[in-house]
Amino acid sequence: MPYQPMPLRLETARLTLRPWAESDVDNHRALAAERGAGTPSIERSRQVIATQLAAPALTGIALLAVNRRERGDFIGYCGLIVGHSSVDEPEIAYELFRSAHGSGYATEAASAVLDAAITTGRKRLWATVRSWNTPSFRVLEKVGFERDHVSTDDRGELVWLTRSLP
Repeated sequence: MPYQPMPLRLETARLTLRPWAESDVDNHRALAAERGAGTPSIERSRQVIATQLAAPALTGIALLAVNRRERGDFIGYCGLIVGHSSVDEPEIAYELFRSAHGSGYATEAASAVLDAAITTGRKRLWATVRSWNTPSFRVLEKVGFERDHVSTDDRGELVWLTRSLP
């Protein structure tokens, strides 16, 4: 692999980003349920977590669970994934519980992930956001992403953003 592995534990002033744990199953189910498509089964959430735990060995990048440092509570995830892009130019991804929205946590977590991406030696990141998701656009703008193009899939419009890394 031509890149350094991404650090699997990141600390910010208010957050800890860490590898998923099997004990995150209930949190994962609750977060997924907030999307409005029902609650995934315990087995499905276990599979998702197992996939996230295996990803760093395969790709050198990770989607990390996000906890507030002061309370120690799980509030979502943030990290790098292959997603719609590639291992060379991964995609930043994040999702937080609605109760954690509006406090700058997504921006703080995304900034930490950007710093981690820089340490891997990558030169560019992508993000894909549904056209209705104004809060995600604001987060990405704050951390330096710019719109690149728009595509359409079976779920509608998908906006592609990119950010060059030093």
